[in-house]
Amino acid sequence: MSPAAAPDPGFVLGVGARSAVPDGELERAAEAAMGLAGVSVTVLATLDRRADLVRPLADRRGWTLLAFTDAELAGMPTPNVVRLTGAPSVCEAAALRAAGPGATLILPKRTYPGVTVAIAAYDRSRGGR
Repeated sequence: MSPAAAPDPGFVLGVGARSAVPDGELERAAEAAMGLAGVSVTVLATLDRRADLVRPLADRRGWTLLAFTDAELAGMPTPNVVRLTGAPSVCEAAALRAAGPGATLILPKRTYPGVTVAIAAYDRSRGGR
């Protein structure tokens, strides 16, 4: 594991995952995303039906876990959309939704085996975390 940046309450890791992805793949994808963005996160956001899958990662890291329904993520504008459905990228939409109004995607969707990840930053000018 590489050294991570100092924790900052201003960053959210959004995760999309296949239902049977191994925990190790989730861990590797999270580490890679934080390394690419040069930040540490304190919140993990995902689709509600994947919450139980990612909970062990969030618990190990001491991150807050936020889970959203399809409907809550459907209206989020994201740079990437799922080609078959036209829906927003789960990882991007979850990160942006969790970070709130004015959030910025600092790491767009990255794909790893069975996992997609993105990182959003809170808008501190609006009183974000």
